[in-house]
Amino acid sequence: MEYGNLYIVATPIGNLEDITYRAIRILQEVDIISAEDTRHTLKLLNHYNISKHLVSYHRHNEEIKSEELINYLKQGKNIAIVSDAGTPGICDPGHIIIKKCIEQDIKIIPVPGACAFVNALICSGLDTDTFLFLGFLPLNKKNRKYKLEQIQNSTQTVILYEAPHKLQVTLKDLKDVIKDRKVVIARELTKIHEEFISGNIDEIIEKAKNLKGEIIILIEKEAQKTKEEKQKEFENFSLEEHYSYYEKQGFNKKEIIKKIAKDRNVTKNDIYKHFIK
Repeated sequence: MEYGNLYIVATPIGNLEDITYRAIRILQEVDIISAEDTRHTLKLLNHYNISKHLVSYHRHNEEIKSEELINYLKQGKNIAIVSDAGTPGICDPGHIIIKKCIEQDIKIIPVPGACAFVNALICSGLDTDTFLFLGFLPLNKKNRKYKLEQIQNSTQTVILYEAPHKLQVTLKDLKDVIKDRKVVIARELTKIHEEFISGNIDEIIEKAKNLKGEIIILIEKEAQKTKEEKQKEFENFSLEEHYSYYEKQGFNKKEIIKKIAKDRNVTKNDIYKHFIK
């Protein structure tokens, strides 16, 4: 028997009209729909007169339920996985079963659609050429400090998700690292109370008091330094500190070595040999 297919189906982030014809067809045709919250997904399915067997699949049962879904797929059943809103796997359940399907040669088919942070970015007025999406900041102090340092040094637009009851704490943490860079808050995208709020961090802290709903924070990239400014900044850096500086910005080892060599006006091989030792 041939295995079934796993469809990763993006659903609306608010407005129920924001779903593709293809997504509706797939939801109508699959044998099972795996949903982050079955009650929430039922509202969408009822809106489009779709009746299917639903399986609950969320962060707290992801490991166990992924095995159950894999068994269904091996029986030849087709499954669509959806989250409460947007694209599964982006700060939502989905990664574990996708990884397991890849390991077991089960076909995965994306069905594109809404993604909150992409829509926030394109309407923010900030640079869209390159960006750093960090999801929710960690609660663990050490991990949170690392992410804040990453934001501080980022030469890309930074995008964060945040819950409304944690927004003020996060904004005050950001104030210590982003200086006078522009900040944009996108709230309740595609819904009745959709709005964009922009300003410097002090203005945003004031304007964002008592905000509710789904919130996305976008932060302007750090201004590019001249070659002379960079060289002066790195004069007192050890190679390890220099490496860490770029690592926190999300660059891989090859990119970091190239950047360090350029900053210090030496060959990549010189830097590579240092780290091999």
